Amino acid sequence: MGGGKVFENRVLLAALLAGFIAQILKVIVNYLVKGKIDFRLFVTSGGMPSSHTALVVALATGVCRELGWNSIEFAIAVVFALIVMYDAAGVRRAVGKQAEVLNIIMADVVHRGKFREERLKELLGHTPKEVFAGGVLGLIVACFYVP
Repeated sequence: MGGGKVFENRVLLAALLAGFIAQILKVIVNYLVKGKIDFRLFVTSGGMPSSHTALVVALATGVCRELGWNSIEFAIAVVFALIVMYDAAGVRRAVGKQAEVLNIIMADVVHRGKFREERLKELLGHTPKEVFAGGVLGLIVACFYVP
């Protein structure tokens, strides 16, 4: 199988497209909510919608449409998607909250002049709504892209 065949893999392309669209939507949603364009959001994690969720849901949906509900590949894709969504909404969100608290502590220490400030990234995880929106986006992209 030649390397050029990867560009014919509609399931892979649907997953990548869903993730890409989600990253573009983050910039647009931020503009609509905050009134400013921040292109850095295009390459960061966190925010609305979850690009990780969009990607894995599009992958699972594409596998389902290509190979069926009963395929082992679909089962693997669903388990993978569930792990990614749990991580996005649970673990990474908790880490983001910890970063927020640490930034407050560090600001206090810096204010006293005993520490050099280097802020931690706080927007790491997703709210359940952001994960849900990413899932819907992934489902829609795969349904249109994979026959």
